[in-house]
Amino acid sequence: MKLIRFGEAGKEKPGVHIDGKNYDVSGFIKDYDELFFGNGGLQHLGWMLSEHESMLREIPQDTRLGCPVAKPSKILCIGLNYAKHAKETNAPIPKEPILFMKSTTAVTGPNDHIMIPRNSVKTDWEVELAFVIGKKASYVSEEEAMEYVAGYCLHNDVSEREFQLERGGTWDKGKGCDTFAPLGPWLVTKDEITDPHKLRLWLKVNDQMMQDGNTDDLIFNIPQLVSYLSQFMTLLPGDIISTGTPAGVGLGFNPPVYLKPGDVVELGIDGLGTSRQNVIAYQ
Repeated sequence: MKLIRFGEAGKEKPGVHIDGKNYDVSGFIKDYDELFFGNGGLQHLGWMLSEHESMLREIPQDTRLGCPVAKPSKILCIGLNYAKHAKETNAPIPKEPILFMKSTTAVTGPNDHIMIPRNSVKTDWEVELAFVIGKKASYVSEEEAMEYVAGYCLHNDVSEREFQLERGGTWDKGKGCDTFAPLGPWLVTKDEITDPHKLRLWLKVNDQMMQDGNTDDLIFNIPQLVSYLSQFMTLLPGDIISTGTPAGVGLGFNPPVYLKPGDVVELGIDGLGTSRQNVIAYQ
């Protein structure tokens, strides 16, 4: 299944994407939130579609899409998790996953604007594979880790490099600005993705290919990440974990290249759809 949320920002309703069309399921499902994932919502939605798909109302194609997950309790991100990306930034290969958190207030829809923060001169892009936790996880083994994954989605981990690297403290400063987490268009349930560790992911800026990688370059894979993170905190249903970005970020160029108002960012991952963001100045 491909789950969507649609409508005005802050007032999104749940829907599904079937055969190229979007449908409203708000008459059957309240929202795709912690309660939904934690209480068998995916199974209920699958049953509902098998019984009532013909009754669903189609949504106009130009309707805005929001983040496919409602109000995740946290967004956990992994830094330097692609070998080629670590190399381009002259960083050593991590011995353990590098963890930072992205503010939930950064979340936007897949095609909403990226707003460059006030006083920013180094706003950067990062195409990433994100996955969503399907049930409460604590001290999970790698062998059982995939049982805790609900599905996957496309994420642009927008980053302000000066805030992140030059302002002291943790990376979080450069990761949680408003509009810095476009997610979607869909949450694709894990049964639709044969191998999440063999997916092409790419990103263009103004039609120029900047990132063109594959998740087979991940240093720490999804079972390793679920197991590792669950040793340090409880993962709740609906939590989003972003697995890192491949080579080709603006920081890695010589000289570096950063986003400016008027730029257009497009990105995609095999099976997870594409998204497009216009870059605007701070408002």
